Amino acid sequence: MVLTSILVSAALAGIVATAVTVAIEKWGGLIGGLLGTAPSTIVPAAIGMHLAGGEEALQASLSIVPFGMMLNALFLGAWLVLPRWSEQRRYPLLVTTLASLAVWASLGTVLLLVAGSETVSAWSARTMALVGFACLLVVVVGFNRRPQQAPKGTKSVSKQVLLMRGVMAATAIGVAVWLSGLGYPLLAGLASVFPAIFLTSMVALWLAQGPTVPRGAAGPMMLGGASVAVYANLAMWSLPAYGVVWGSVLAWLGSVVGWSLPAFLVLRRVHARQGVSG
Repeated sequence: MVLTSILVSAALAGIVATAVTVAIEKWGGLIGGLLGTAPSTIVPAAIGMHLAGGEEALQASLSIVPFGMMLNALFLGAWLVLPRWSEQRRYPLLVTTLASLAVWASLGTVLLLVAGSETVSAWSARTMALVGFACLLVVVVGFNRRPQQAPKGTKSVSKQVLLMRGVMAATAIGVAVWLSGLGYPLLAGLASVFPAIFLTSMVALWLAQGPTVPRGAAGPMMLGGASVAVYANLAMWSLPAYGVVWGSVLAWLGSVVGWSLPAFLVLRRVHARQGVSG
């Protein structure tokens, strides 16, 4: 059962992960970046963790997801800031990629240490998830107060890059479900939101379009990615209550209708008011 959960979750994650790069390429950073980051890989991850580890493991794993998405927001924030600095270096894309991953890894280590502390570990899973979402909200609103230009791509992302993107996402989710089955829910939760989608999106778009398109998509992707934190909060209740199928449907609809669509409308209005293309 555990092996089946790992393989199915990883396969589903790899399939759904390839869509966001294409969405940004076709619709621009605003629409593609925001709506293309609606909950995707977290859905098979949550199902796999629930099947592999049970309700207790699901609650513990999902509780850290909002904090993990805050790390991803800061990871994307690095792609807004670092290209201006790395353009002066010999290999700007490599420098930006390594530096942004270093930011995520460093903050992820700190997060795990804090989450394992005596004070925080005494919190309930739902309290931790809500606090994480509040912190995430502060970060994404701060970065999106001044929107960047978010143009559409003019060149197609190669099939090889899309394949790499799917493989990376599938690997991350497979590892997350495996860790959950081994009894490491906090590591599983953090692994489930490893920025495989964001990383491959940024790299693929930079290689195909140059630095402007991924930089313009970073803010909307950050805001749209917060829907994953909303999904995690809802799934902690809906999966145990309604099962993995209907529970997943309810959590996904709630996160998209309650967050992704309103966030898109608000950000589009901000772009229009400030005369920013996207």
